[in-house]
Amino acid sequence: MNSTLVWYTSRASGIVAWALLAGSVLWGLFMSTRLAETVRRRAWLLDLHRFLGAGALVFVVVHVSSILLDTYTHFGLTEVLVPLTGSWRPGAVAWGIVAMYLLVALEVTSLLRRVVPRRVWRRTHYLSFPLFAFATIHGLAAGTDRHSAALRIAFYSVSWAAGVLVVMRAVTARRARADALTELARDRGRLPLDGAGASLPRSG
Repeated sequence: MNSTLVWYTSRASGIVAWALLAGSVLWGLFMSTRLAETVRRRAWLLDLHRFLGAGALVFVVVHVSSILLDTYTHFGLTEVLVPLTGSWRPGAVAWGIVAMYLLVALEVTSLLRRVVPRRVWRRTHYLSFPLFAFATIHGLAAGTDRHSAALRIAFYSVSWAAGVLVVMRAVTARRARADALTELARDRGRLPLDGAGASLPRSG
């Protein structure tokens, strides 16, 4: 196979994988904010989120496969599966390897969402934040495209947008908890319980 074609395939698939991952993370964060509550028929939001994540994994497979076929870097299975075992920019590559494992864990638990406990799924899903960070560091530190101004602007802009959405998500979660506590306190105030657990009307 033409080495130039393999090299361009590796670079392009890596960029596309990061773009799809970024889209999945941003879309997931959007879904967790109150902005998504204004959208009707929200089922398609989740479908798109899953599609972007699955697409990112597909292009990661293409990215790693093309690296294995490349005759310039001479990567073997050990170098693409075990961090810090290669001689070509080991640190930058290690970020990508860890990100790959996190992505696989997220996709597997998403496919098994109906089987695994909800708490396990939610905790695993929080790995999307370090996953995005590691993939972004890998993209900025590895490869010849890291010097591209357009690519760096894209990386920084998306990272900024993700940070804004994380703050919005935190605010939304805090408001939801506060509303739930207020509603609970209001219900308990209307229906106090006697010693036997029976509800008594609130006296005036």
